[in-house]
Amino acid sequence: MEFKETLWKARGYDRKAMMEIIEMYRPLMIKYAVVNGRFDEDLYQEFVYTMLQCILKFPIEKYAQGSQADVGLLE
Repeated sequence: MEFKETLWKARGYDRKAMMEIIEMYRPLMIKYAVVNGRFDEDLYQEFVYTMLQCILKFPIEKYAQGSQADVGLLE
């Protein structure tokens, strides 16, 4: 499934789609949740929470209806 389709489903509160996006970015969130050489679980949870908020607030309509260049941002 394309990222754009997954994002649409996640915006519709599809838990599987939300988890798919979280899993895509999991390595990056883990990388930045290491502070002073130790994994900070609280920081990781904040990253996940923030990611979920961003998924729900992202103005996908603006990009889905835009030019080809704009749509390319979501692929």
